Amino acid sequence: MGIYLWRRTISTLNIRWLHCRCLTLYNTANGYDEVKIKEKLSRFKGGSINLSKMDNGIAELKEGMMMCMLMQNTLTRLQRLPLISLAFIQGKALGGGAELSTACDFRLMTDESEVRFVHKQMGLVPGWGGAARLIEIIGSRHALKLLSGSLRVNPVHALELGLADDIISTGVDDSLLEAHKWIMQYTKGSADVNQAVKKVITSGRENILADALRAEKEIFGNVWGGPANLQALAKGTKHK
Repeated sequence: MGIYLWRRTISTLNIRWLHCRCLTLYNTANGYDEVKIKEKLSRFKGGSINLSKMDNGIAELKEGMMMCMLMQNTLTRLQRLPLISLAFIQGKALGGGAELSTACDFRLMTDESEVRFVHKQMGLVPGWGGAARLIEIIGSRHALKLLSGSLRVNPVHALELGLADDIISTGVDDSLLEAHKWIMQYTKGSADVNQAVKKVITSGRENILADALRAEKEIFGNVWGGPANLQALAKGTKHK
């Protein structure tokens, strides 16, 4: 599965907005230190879970909570980027791969690909934010089915659910090139305007209505009278 971000130069204003929107979900008050967590997790080679039982009867299971916080922060930052992102699923996106795909704006699948939230089979639930985002994408009823049944979701089913946006045939000469062509219909035009569109979507998704409206006003003000707006007015492109 590939993730692709389309962007151009980000202005100083956009960088400030990015810094504001990409604040982490967790901080030191939650016992979260990203540098230390990455250092500790880097020592694990994977493939095992260590259970340590202390004298007071409390058991510690690996470093699962640290991984949870790290990945929630990472994928939330990905989702909040003022860039249009695409998850191109060419094989099997299982567990964490399925969760990662939900952090992207769009998802394309090839004919033989599959998305599956296998967490329940491992005695778990999604911990990287995948459940919350899945509900946002396909609704709670369908999300419950996918999570409780660990269902295999093929491209056609994913398209019906709204989990996938389109299917790219593996019969084409270059499926990645086809994915590029597909996303270009949403990224063409001014980079500044594309970023502004993503910002109002992010704000509307994460904020209460009053705050979202204020943010939309500010973002609108940044592009009103800008180069793209003036060029469009000069060409009379509104109704074309």
